[in-house]
Amino acid sequence: MIRFTTYALLPLAALIGASCSVTSAAQNATAPAQSTELPENAPLDPSLKNIPATVGRANLTPSAPPFAITQTGQFVSPFAIAFLPDGRLLVTEKPGHLKLRATDGSVAEIAGVPATAQVGQGGLLDVAIAPDFAASKRIYLSYSEPRAQGSSLALATAILGATALEKLQVIWRAGSDGPGGQFGANIAFAPDGQSLFLSSGERQRFTPAQDPDQALGKILHLTLDGKPAPGNPMASAGGVRAATWSTGHRNPYGLAFDSAGRLWEIEMGPKGGDELNLILPGKNYGWPIVSNGDNYSGQPIPDHPSRPDLEAPKLWWNPSISPGGLIIYSGTLFPAWKGSAFIAALSGEALIRVTLNGAAAAPADQWKMDMRIRDIAQAPDGAIWLLEDGKGEHGRLFRITPKG
Repeated sequence: MIRFTTYALLPLAALIGASCSVTSAAQNATAPAQSTELPENAPLDPSLKNIPATVGRANLTPSAPPFAITQTGQFVSPFAIAFLPDGRLLVTEKPGHLKLRATDGSVAEIAGVPATAQVGQGGLLDVAIAPDFAASKRIYLSYSEPRAQGSSLALATAILGATALEKLQVIWRAGSDGPGGQFGANIAFAPDGQSLFLSSGERQRFTPAQDPDQALGKILHLTLDGKPAPGNPMASAGGVRAATWSTGHRNPYGLAFDSAGRLWEIEMGPKGGDELNLILPGKNYGWPIVSNGDNYSGQPIPDHPSRPDLEAPKLWWNPSISPGGLIIYSGTLFPAWKGSAFIAALSGEALIRVTLNGAAAAPADQWKMDMRIRDIAQAPDGAIWLLEDGKGEHGRLFRITPKG
């Protein structure tokens, strides 16, 4: 079993001290050797009395979809989709392929993607379009990178050419090379377009989520070239701490900003306990100390109310829905849904709508889709597109529009 240090749960801004940098390949090349075994359960604090969660459960009875859905493509083990301003669509495939779907439905492969480690839920993961894409043609890719002692989440940027990526550069690495899946890897640009947020999963290792010197189980706030963003809660601390925006996350799969600039996150819990969180700077979201789910072994984990000093989710799902992507709708095709959050559900085989009212969230709809939905995106025309989590060549792409 991997040995990780367990840290006392201090307020994040108080965790100032020695740290390791994660901003260059050289700084990560000498990571210590680690076991390939992963712990089975979250560490249990026998002194912590469980206080059950009684509010915020968001499971709804599934209903029939009220919209038209049209298949528009099919891909191999796809993970993420991102629209270009002209309506073309980039699709990542976990085996290490980047596809470009033209507006006429034709698909071409873009060469020059980085090598990926095919481990757990790893591979070529998220793709995001730079805020200044119209001028720069720059995109961002997150992926599981092969390392000498396992794998690591990495973030790269490149120029999107006609048939290949150009000037590919790795701008950030998580470090803590080793075993485990659940990379997180979602990219969201700040509303002003001057920085980005990156979700980093704890790689099925539990305790790194509470270790301020590991970039696992965190949401990072970075400059567009991968450095710690100015103004972060621990900006003066250096290393991982300087880049950390929030901590205590398990496997954060979706990040999206609402129209008021609030950052929302959807997070895959253990056995139950999937979460919708409002992400605030310097907050600790509790994993693996608390969760509204349990270990897969059946061993309980104290619910969030057991530690009121830790940030609780706005909504949670038990049984699990296994959330994938997240958007906050801003289009005009579905005017009644403007401002709602839409959540892709994998094991839940559903599309879920949540209403947002300031810092509050409420479940609204859970539409039965009869497929595992991996990602979701809003097209320039306001249509909603869904990506199926299909193995092999069974990852279908769909477009949602109003009926009639």
